Amino acid sequence: MKEKVVLAYSGGLDTSIIIPWLKENYDLEVIACCIDVGQGDDMEAVREKALRTGASKIYVEDCKEEFVTDYLFKAVKASALYEEKYMIGTALARPLMAKRLVEIAHKEGAKYIAHGCTGKGNDQVRFEIGVASFDPTIKIIAPWRIWDIESREDAIDYALAKGVEVPVTKEKIYSRDRNLWHLSHEGGELEDPKNAHKQDMYLMTTPPEQAKDEPTFVDFYFEQGILKKVNGEEMNPVAMVELLNKIGGENGVGIIDIVENRLVGMKSRGVYETPGGTLMYAAHKELERLTIDKNTFHYKQQVAIKYGELVYDGLWFTPLKEALDAFVDVTQKNVTGAVKLKLYKGNVMVAGVDTPFALYDESISSFGKSVYSHKDAEGFINLFGLPSRIAAMIRNKEK
Repeated sequence: MKEKVVLAYSGGLDTSIIIPWLKENYDLEVIACCIDVGQGDDMEAVREKALRTGASKIYVEDCKEEFVTDYLFKAVKASALYEEKYMIGTALARPLMAKRLVEIAHKEGAKYIAHGCTGKGNDQVRFEIGVASFDPTIKIIAPWRIWDIESREDAIDYALAKGVEVPVTKEKIYSRDRNLWHLSHEGGELEDPKNAHKQDMYLMTTPPEQAKDEPTFVDFYFEQGILKKVNGEEMNPVAMVELLNKIGGENGVGIIDIVENRLVGMKSRGVYETPGGTLMYAAHKELERLTIDKNTFHYKQQVAIKYGELVYDGLWFTPLKEALDAFVDVTQKNVTGAVKLKLYKGNVMVAGVDTPFALYDESISSFGKSVYSHKDAEGFINLFGLPSRIAAMIRNKEK
């Protein structure tokens, strides 16, 4: 009986050619595994293609709700970004995929897991660390690190030679990753930072200039940092993300163009569409501003940076990530309430926040008559500024 390899399969260019390549170069039974985190693909077509190109079996796993509740919602609570802009859409999906690949490998008795990540990318690290976090005995096969194919053009040629249909051409050669949270675009003319990206690449978002001419208002309701309702309607997590993607996308919201520092050491440029995520982050942050005290809010900003780095670097299943989740959860105890956002041609503006846990008190903050005593400020300034006053006194003595 042949030993087995479980292939992380999407039906895209890389994984489509890996099936025939594995069968040519290894005496292994290839079991494809397509983990559905909202790619929007025809999963029946993906299933048929995998079997047609040489897989003995394919698992198609619907993990969309787990992706939202166990991964995306945690990132929102943490306000996690990578390098101030990127909402880590690809990175958030990889630990879930790695976990499921190991589960299927155990079910099938497979000793190998294969993936289609390149030797230049971040995803190879995310997949392999994720796999090792659950079973370090599983061996990894990474074709891009060992085969003779050196470019996407070569990969297209190989596919044509093997009769494998692929969803890209040498003219439309963007490398894309899509899930429920985002869509990334890399390659092609984006590789030269002097080039403005072409707006016709967008698949989730209307270009802001072409978005509708009237503003759109969206209502959010959070409970302890978790989104529960959109526009007053309670719905399941996947439906909420899909609705926000639609609303954000048609208003030109959520496009970034970033040159990022990859984990493997090089810089790379990508264009990312995250319409629904942009809205969710914005609404959640406005609610936090009203409900979290100053010191905690400021420290959480630092935690958000580290959290984003951990996720980007593939370190989801680590003690530090778990500890940061515990900190974040404590900060979210009073992050409950309603937020209204105004959207207009790519812009997102707050249009009102209402929460029973607001730390803002109009009677204290108002410029009108309040319980605040202006006289108290003098003593505070004298004490708060004492180090500056002492330093100035010493400097003046030295003159």
